[in-house]
Amino acid sequence: MGLADYLVRAVLEEGGSVRDVAAAHGVSKSWLYELLARYRRDGDPGLIPHSRRPRSSPTQVPVELEERIVELRKTLLEAGLDSGPQTLHFHLCAEVAHPPSVSSIWRILSRRGFVTPQPHKRPRSAWVRFEAQLPNECWQGDATHWSLGDGTGVEILNLIDDHSRLLVGSTAFTTIKVTDVVATFYEAAARHGLPASLLTDNGAIFTNAPRRGRSALETELDRLGITHKHSRPYHPQTCGKIERFHQTLKRWLTRQPAAETLTELNRDLERFVDIYNTQRPHRAVGRRTPTDAFNARIKAAPTNPNLKIPHHYRVRHDKSTAPAASRSATKAASTTSASAAPTNTPESWSSSPTSTCESSPPTASSCGPSPSIPPATTSPAADSPR
Repeated sequence: MGLADYLVRAVLEEGGSVRDVAAAHGVSKSWLYELLARYRRDGDPGLIPHSRRPRSSPTQVPVELEERIVELRKTLLEAGLDSGPQTLHFHLCAEVAHPPSVSSIWRILSRRGFVTPQPHKRPRSAWVRFEAQLPNECWQGDATHWSLGDGTGVEILNLIDDHSRLLVGSTAFTTIKVTDVVATFYEAAARHGLPASLLTDNGAIFTNAPRRGRSALETELDRLGITHKHSRPYHPQTCGKIERFHQTLKRWLTRQPAAETLTELNRDLERFVDIYNTQRPHRAVGRRTPTDAFNARIKAAPTNPNLKIPHHYRVRHDKSTAPAASRSATKAASTTSASAAPTNTPESWSSSPTSTCESSPPTASSCGPSPSIPPATTSPAADSPR
């Protein structure tokens, strides 16, 4: 005997009042009156719990539109592009006058088995977020690994704008060297302007601070007045935007025919840059494309251009790039020069084999190109990654 049957019999057979029976069992009088009406109309079958589903649902998504959502989801997945509810809603807005809401699309995907529960993920409220206020206020740079069709490992260098998520540079190399980073940076700056700051990790292609030195990139950024910022070691969340971008890039590359050469891979990257910047809506910038977000505001610029390079920084001719005899002669000459004059005087700059300027101390105008000229300065020291 269920609770409904017991309550009905307590009123009809035992003569209890509806008010007293409802109060004694913690139920509402209206529900008890409903049970009595159903019992008088249908008998015992009327006390069986009924479905609460409404007889009609005017706002229910039509079957044809639900099938279109599933079809669009599969198409985007096969193309290696984002296919979440926000992206599907963006595409449906161009197809139908009144598309379903993002939450409705999510419920459809969940009901059709396209959403995998991930309860282990941290809630969004636990994230510490930051974002540049203007385009070119901050760029993020990082490298990731990829493989060609024959299994040869290559590296892809990416640069994105922190504010708009615009992909300003993406180039593949066999092995990324410091000169490659500088050249890629200048190519991106020629297209989109110089950033006010650059955020990277502590990789050897970006900084030599852990090795008590300076890389060519750091020297160029100082000369241009661009602030160079680094993430904390073993804390990739600081560069989370570029790290998350690598996931998007690799998902797309996985769906493309495998590139057999570096040239083919760079051609694929050029196509992806166009899709990512001009066609793909980005959730972090209000479902706009990165190009639209980048062009919507004025651009930031370096705050202290034409800074002088400190006197005690000189270009190093790396031993690994010179012949053995030349290395021995250079070492001997350096030893003789060091014993003849102190190395921290202007005279030693002109006599040292590693000096790259005249007898005057190096400056931004005498030792490097003007900030208005994109080509980067290179040196044999930058040809070998450290």
